[in-house]
Amino acid sequence: MELGWLLWGTAVLLLLHVLMELSPAINFALRIGFYCVLCLVSSALAAAACLLVNRGRTVKNMRIIRAVVRPFKYFFGLRFEVKGLENFKVEGPAVIVSNHQSILDMMGLMEVLPDNCVQVGKKELMYMGTVGLIIYLGGIIFINRKSTSSAKMVMSEVAKTMVADNVKVWVYPEGTRNCTGDLLPFKKGAFHLAVQAQVPVIPVVYSSFTTFYNPKTKLFTSGKIKVEVLPLIETKGLTSDDVTELTDRCFSTMRETLFRLSGRPS
Repeated sequence: MELGWLLWGTAVLLLLHVLMELSPAINFALRIGFYCVLCLVSSALAAAACLLVNRGRTVKNMRIIRAVVRPFKYFFGLRFEVKGLENFKVEGPAVIVSNHQSILDMMGLMEVLPDNCVQVGKKELMYMGTVGLIIYLGGIIFINRKSTSSAKMVMSEVAKTMVADNVKVWVYPEGTRNCTGDLLPFKKGAFHLAVQAQVPVIPVVYSSFTTFYNPKTKLFTSGKIKVEVLPLIETKGLTSDDVTELTDRCFSTMRETLFRLSGRPS
């Protein structure tokens, strides 16, 4: 009986391997499916650890989440080449901004996430089962992207909390995923936040995923991701009148870095 199950299991695995080799669409679907299952199961385990260790919602839980997520890269054959981590070593709070490409960004985020850092995310993430639970426990700040006034109120409170609690805040200024190999125009919320709190902006750039991940063409293979933490941009003395220039400056710097890391002309 056991031998029969072993033979059937081997046959199924071989069939899946052949299908993955023959069909990019099947390969993509199976990899994404496995990634989603891995996220759900790992989130449940991490949530239990967070509740046992830290007793509830706190940025300290990000250490546990980071430890759980970092090994994901080995399942998908992804390698990270990181430079500039020393630029995170600033005294006091800061606003970290980075490009946002896909659902795989979580792996890249946890690869470099500094201590005492929370993310800003859309409130819909709260309803993603155990994933929603774990990011809630990690202290993620939820905003309603459909309500500009609500988002501004939240960001105003974030500015006060960031300074009072001495935490860094991670924001995706593009506002949505963008796997084109370029940057979408930046929204100004993160930069208003930095100016209001008078804290520096730290840009983080990930190279384009398009060589190994592309949902439109059903591409999902192994690959290398270059990450660069850029020197901080100071905001002391700036006012709301300077936000547009600050946003444009950060966009230009990050776009040039994105093209350089991705090996394409600017």
